[in-house]
Amino acid sequence: MTGTPHAHDPHAPLPVEIPVTDSIADAALDLKTQIVRFVLTGGVSAVVDFGLYVLLLWIGLPVPVAKSISFVAGTTTAYLINRRWTFKAEPSRARFVAVVVLYALTFSVQVGLNQVMYQVFPDEWWRVPLAFVVAQGTATVINFVVQRAVIFKIH
Repeated sequence: MTGTPHAHDPHAPLPVEIPVTDSIADAALDLKTQIVRFVLTGGVSAVVDFGLYVLLLWIGLPVPVAKSISFVAGTTTAYLINRRWTFKAEPSRARFVAVVVLYALTFSVQVGLNQVMYQVFPDEWWRVPLAFVVAQGTATVINFVVQRAVIFKIH
């Protein structure tokens, strides 16, 4: 008999099932993949941050208050996506504390740098987005380096 083995054929090879896991405990992703995912996540988070920032400015909040609120929303979005997708890490108290400390630092850097840039740049249409990009870019570099090297190395 030729062709495909049948289930009732005693000489047919048994099917081999290879377990495939999509577990958060899988091996860490390589640097290139992490950077790409971090940048994509950052893009989504920046849209949340900037969109909320512009909305809050539009309703009349002062620049530092609007930026503070939008920063919290954007970084919360980033952390939730990065922990699960970019770094594939289990939640833990140590990571949570480390993220709070990191975000306190990047909060200060981002809000302060945004305010300085807002004051330095002339009152032109591009002042708000450029101040945002400078502050966001600086915070993004700090966040990636610290998350990859410290926070998601904690066991």
